[in-house]
Amino acid sequence: MSVVAVILAGGQGERLSVLSVKRAKPAVPFGGKYRIIDFALSNCVNSGIYHTAVLTQYRPHSLHDHIGVGKPWDLDRARGGVRLLQPYLGRRESDWYKGTADAVFQNLPMLVDWKMDLALILSGDHIYKMDYGKMISFHREHRADVTVGVMEVPIEEAHRFGTLVVDDELRVVEFDEKPPQPRSNLISMGIYIFDPEILTQRLTEDSRMRSSAHDFGKDVIPRMVGTDRVFAYQFNDYWRDVGTIASYWEANMGLLNDPPDFDLYDYDWVIHTRSEERPPAKIGTSAQVSNSLVSHGCHILGSVERSVLSPGVFIGEGAVVRDSIIMTDTIVGRNAVIDCSILDKEIVVGAAAVVGMGEDKTPNRLEAKNLSTGISVVGKRVRIPPGLRLGRNVRVDADVVEADFEHVLHIEGMIPSGETVLAPSRRESIRPRTRTA
Repeated sequence: MSVVAVILAGGQGERLSVLSVKRAKPAVPFGGKYRIIDFALSNCVNSGIYHTAVLTQYRPHSLHDHIGVGKPWDLDRARGGVRLLQPYLGRRESDWYKGTADAVFQNLPMLVDWKMDLALILSGDHIYKMDYGKMISFHREHRADVTVGVMEVPIEEAHRFGTLVVDDELRVVEFDEKPPQPRSNLISMGIYIFDPEILTQRLTEDSRMRSSAHDFGKDVIPRMVGTDRVFAYQFNDYWRDVGTIASYWEANMGLLNDPPDFDLYDYDWVIHTRSEERPPAKIGTSAQVSNSLVSHGCHILGSVERSVLSPGVFIGEGAVVRDSIIMTDTIVGRNAVIDCSILDKEIVVGAAAVVGMGEDKTPNRLEAKNLSTGISVVGKRVRIPPGLRLGRNVRVDADVVEADFEHVLHIEGMIPSGETVLAPSRRESIRPRTRTA
């Protein structure tokens, strides 16, 4: 039986703040050496599915560079393998993807060429391990037109997802996308198995509806309930939507628990990724490292506590990194302190600088809903001046250099909690606060 996996990887991921400014959400690093997309791709090959299409749209370059021809996942094949597809202009029937359903609809000709027996639709921005073969068997046993992967969450969290009500046979009788008052704590995981004929028919119908948002969860699946055979396959293991700064930080920190919330060391279900050749991690004689993930190429002279370090990170002598995520090739200078923060790639933190200081957790003035739990976030290639202190819930735009910090409110050499350091290109559209000595 030929199963084609379609991974939706074009999301902008605005709730990930500066982490998704330069890249699509599925390309955001996770767990030190991985990218979020690695988990869906690894689930496919570990389930024996080698026909995979990755649909990209928003800033796809880093995602394309990471996946390449698919060799790390054994997807560099003459027959099947992985195809990276993005929308293009120039033909009347082609346009930017309007939603998840429209993205698949625009690529139906390619899926038909693969002569699929079943279509497996996946989100590319979730962290989990799942044998899709079990869900496929469930789909066939129930003679379903579409099967939705579901799991239970606390009822207070259900409003963030599509919620389902099922009967005793697990047939879906209600599907409500992000209801303000959920009737169920059974939520959609964004995993769907379709019979190809039904998929083609329902997406074609949806494409003709001007009122549709052309989304599986908002439009296509709810319309199928009561008309087609829609069933729910319940998943009872680890699954996380890391679409917010808080959930992303918590999921990374969960890797450090004993036992870990998510086991990266399961040799029966390897998470594959593209890795650069780097030397082994080096821990200096005066360094102290505890309960952390330290990737290859790191050089640590200071202290690292309960943190996740990507490849090539340098921690200077006397520096302290605590409860933080530090991404590839970032340099933390001598005697600097990083506390409860996320630092993107290729950042240089000056000597004795502090990121994440004090008890004040004033929400960020430009991202109050997203940056409110005390986590400060610094974008790619930022240069933080020596001795400067940043409070909690601070956002620093990508590519900010030392001179750009002069445009932000300073109080005795400190960027207060809740402030944003804007890149020059954004200063014209967002009025900064007046600097006070």
